[in-house]
Amino acid sequence: MAYTLDQAKFSFSFWERLLYLELLVFHNNPYATPFSMSTPSLLDVFKATGALLDGHFKLTSGRHSNAYFQCAKVLQYPEHLSAVCSRIASHFTGNGIETVISPAIGGIVVGTEVGRQLGVKTIFAERKDGAMTIRRGFSLEPGERVLVIEDVITTGGSVAEVIALIKAAGASLVGVGSVVDRSNGRVKLADDQFSVLLMEVISYAPEECPLCKEGLPIDAPGSRANKQN
Repeated sequence: MAYTLDQAKFSFSFWERLLYLELLVFHNNPYATPFSMSTPSLLDVFKATGALLDGHFKLTSGRHSNAYFQCAKVLQYPEHLSAVCSRIASHFTGNGIETVISPAIGGIVVGTEVGRQLGVKTIFAERKDGAMTIRRGFSLEPGERVLVIEDVITTGGSVAEVIALIKAAGASLVGVGSVVDRSNGRVKLADDQFSVLLMEVISYAPEECPLCKEGLPIDAPGSRANKQN
């Protein structure tokens, strides 16, 4: 039996509807039965690793939400890391990429694996005194073709800072890849931008958060307080 998204919303949880939408977007098959992926399915992987979180969360943007995707929970397992990154690497194969760069800390694991699969140099940028910099002997050369890889994009702030470093070095931005885009595609950082999973997460300004008004305890699972990914 084929489902529409409207039909699915009455039968599946928030996260299951989200992943069904991912199937429609990336597999381009509006008649697909939800979660008709290889075993274990993407949904199974997310659930089994505890990556799909429901509750009351403070996002790295400072806004509050009732849902959170903890990407590191999936990427800690080599088989899942390899499978997820293969989708990113496959999208950018054939683009003459010479270097993969990621913002620390979250993007390093994904960037290294994507670079390995593409067979190119992998480096990362990190903050020093609050500013994104390229350190540790890493460098970019004029004309070098560079791919930016991040784990999760919310506002795109960290990726935008890395792109600024690429341009300042005179290198060429090939594209931006990520595991999760929490902006559901609204944040546009490059002409060629690919995410394994697009998701729409409802968020609230702290003063308008209904979860705060209910007195629910809040968790801040992001790696950096008061910064935007």
